[in-house]
Amino acid sequence: MIYLDSAATTLQKPPSVVRASAYAITHMASPGRGGYPAAMTAAETLFTCREAAARLFHVPEPDQVVFTMNATHGLNLAIKTLVEPGDTVLISGYEHNAVTRPLTATPDVTVKVADAPLFQPEAMLERFGALLTPEVSCVICCHVSNVFGYILPVAGIAALCRERGVPLILDASQSAGALPVHMDTLQAAFIAMPGHKGLYGPQGTGILLCAAPVKPLLEGGTGSHSVRQEMPEFLPDRLEAGTHNVPGIAGLLEGLRFVLRKGPERILDHERRLAAQCAAGLSRMKGVTVFSSPHLEHQAGVLSFQVDGQDCEEVGDRLGRQGIAVRSGLHCAPLSHRTAGTLERGTVRASFSAFNSSNDVRALLQALERRRPS
Repeated sequence: MIYLDSAATTLQKPPSVVRASAYAITHMASPGRGGYPAAMTAAETLFTCREAAARLFHVPEPDQVVFTMNATHGLNLAIKTLVEPGDTVLISGYEHNAVTRPLTATPDVTVKVADAPLFQPEAMLERFGALLTPEVSCVICCHVSNVFGYILPVAGIAALCRERGVPLILDASQSAGALPVHMDTLQAAFIAMPGHKGLYGPQGTGILLCAAPVKPLLEGGTGSHSVRQEMPEFLPDRLEAGTHNVPGIAGLLEGLRFVLRKGPERILDHERRLAAQCAAGLSRMKGVTVFSSPHLEHQAGVLSFQVDGQDCEEVGDRLGRQGIAVRSGLHCAPLSHRTAGTLERGTVRASFSAFNSSNDVRALLQALERRRPS
């Protein structure tokens, strides 16, 4: 199979990730629940993983690295901490349902949308500046659109938030592991990310970087301050009730080490070259609309397209039968499609990782060339 759906999850992992997860299943117990070797090894693995994440994302203290089930879990923690009923929240026009649904579920929240066109970061920054008025209590923004690979001007948006004293929640689901995500520079209140995409960890893992006090979604055992019936006030215990996903976190540690060794810049450059190759090939095909930027700095390794007269789901299914895995439809981000004008049809999305090659792109292009019935 040629796998081109890494924006959903990176299926190809470094072998060390698989080995670490398998080892943890049989050699690691519950961290913080005992002083015997299996429990202590688990606790050491978790702390080492926090240290690796803190190093990659420039987080002052490892305890600010909180383990979650996925980015959606982290975003819910952040949103339900900062957004109260009746608040006004400003978001970009490219947010995922992991942002819009928690906002919809909060009573009487007014959502303002900065809906500038695709691949126009200056216009997006101007919209944020115009809409970031005094009644806005929180800004939420994705770093990269999961549909189009569009890199939003988060450095400028973060600067606006600091200037106007408004907390920022950053969704780094499509950027962590490739683009610079520096907690100390952005000074975001929260940054959420999955472990299973650009960090090459197992599914069921995620990270929430915390620079602000946070409300827990779950209460329960933490192995600390057990006599108290309230959750501990300190991180990470405040947000990590119950038994950890130790095999997942052990694998995530190896994924982080892979990214640190290889370097996010090299990974991004590789993914961008593949996306550019794919966009150039698609652009030469009649009846294919490609959503890409001529400026490489505006796009990551995610590319969407449409085929005239053909349903996107049908295109994806046909490619799947030829052994090429892409994603079709709305990609859990209808707001992005509404902003870009693709809501009615959706798109076919190809997304790349460090394990893809130029041959994978050529195979996709050749399969699409055979798309017309004989």
